[in-house]
Amino acid sequence: MRRIQDLKSFTLHAKDGELGRLREVFFDDSSWRVRYLVVETGHWLVGRQVLITPEALGSIHEEKWTLQIELTREQIETSPLMDTKQPLLSRQQEEEYHRHYNWLPYWRSGLLGHLGRSYENKDKREETEDPHLRSSDEVSGYQVEARDGEVGYVEDFVIDEKDWVIRYLEISTHRGWFGKKILLAPTWIEQVDWEDRKVRVDLLREVIRSAPEYEEGQLIGRDYEINLYSHYGRNQYWE
Repeated sequence: MRRIQDLKSFTLHAKDGELGRLREVFFDDSSWRVRYLVVETGHWLVGRQVLITPEALGSIHEEKWTLQIELTREQIETSPLMDTKQPLLSRQQEEEYHRHYNWLPYWRSGLLGHLGRSYENKDKREETEDPHLRSSDEVSGYQVEARDGEVGYVEDFVIDEKDWVIRYLEISTHRGWFGKKILLAPTWIEQVDWEDRKVRVDLLREVIRSAPEYEEGQLIGRDYEINLYSHYGRNQYWE
């Protein structure tokens, strides 16, 4: 598992050269799966940001701090222009993106999508469906509210690289709690108020305050997760 901020330290490489660095991700606000990585291309494509799907990701080389992308720079350069500065992507934009790569869109595959499968526009109604995509940069900073008051705010997200799903929200608590950080699983969230920028959880502040502390950059092992889920009395996702 990795924090998005940690992933920003890696350089992304296409099959034939450097691409740039991660800026943010777009995730599905219903499943919390990462659908796209937004890449800042730097000097290669000045002033442009491009989208990369998790299916196109290759190996992570820890020693070189690089993340391999199984696409060529030409494929990426000729991809449709996307307004990644908006907190939402439209379904029409996604349609254009998948059509460019001739990929089956994830909303038709039932999974993340499949590389190498032909794109077919079978149902025009799907083009007008509202996607559930949110920007990680936009959601960072949302206030977190327990049943009896505010707790803190969303500082970062912890991604499970195996499934490219957001496994935890990293919460920075109020100063009165000495800046303690804790993790909350998206499945424990009762409601996200996108307009008021608030995340509401059906927990008491004291329960959250006494949760196992998370230290930035620590390895999230199974023992830590067991303690975390036991503390909140929740079913473990791995079972």
